[in-house]
Amino acid sequence: MARVKGGIIAAKRRRNILARAKGYRHGRSTKVRLAKESLVHAGKNAFAHRKDKKNDYRSLWIVRLNAAIRENGYQSYSTFINALKKKGFGLDRKVLSEFAQKEPEIFTRIAKQVQG
Repeated sequence: MARVKGGIIAAKRRRNILARAKGYRHGRSTKVRLAKESLVHAGKNAFAHRKDKKNDYRSLWIVRLNAAIRENGYQSYSTFINALKKKGFGLDRKVLSEFAQKEPEIFTRIAKQVQG
């Protein structure tokens, strides 16, 4: 069997790793071993933070809703959500917070319907 030299493929692999690590500081952007390790950690964080982003948005919606709810006569967010569910409204927190932020008159009408 003939000898196979992997220089071209190995160089391409290293080049791709360093290209993905471009912009990293110090040896992480120039040394293949450090770049590879930092890319693995970056991938873990990216995966975890994609999951965290959903929780971050939900908490943002809740904060916005709470502020708008208190302006419309409710004591707390939880009482509003409870009343909303008992009345059978099919709106979620995302839509309600959009109304509260961009269309306050619509949100006021929804709050009045839930109260009354």
